[in-house]
Amino acid sequence: MTEQRERPRVGHGVVGTIKAVKGNCSWGHKVGDTFEVSAHDTAGLCGFLYHDVFPYVVMLQFGGGFPAEWGGAAKVELECMDRWNAVKIELRRED
Repeated sequence: MTEQRERPRVGHGVVGTIKAVKGNCSWGHKVGDTFEVSAHDTAGLCGFLYHDVFPYVVMLQFGGGFPAEWGGAAKVELECMDRWNAVKIELRRED
């Protein structure tokens, strides 16, 4: 197994917070869990959820923003693809 090493932050920090779980998340995500994610680091997020949120993580990390209708320029709420056990996550840029 590869040794974990400290990596420099590239761009802005992006924090994901689990806001809701419909049913039972098979990966074990619970409401209130937080993760500092990036284009390079899944931070332990379920692969299916990370796959769905990746483009939004990159946008926030490198300075992009969202329309006000989505929650504001620096945050967005998204759900994973599992409609029976949907996990809702809020991604937020930290400057």
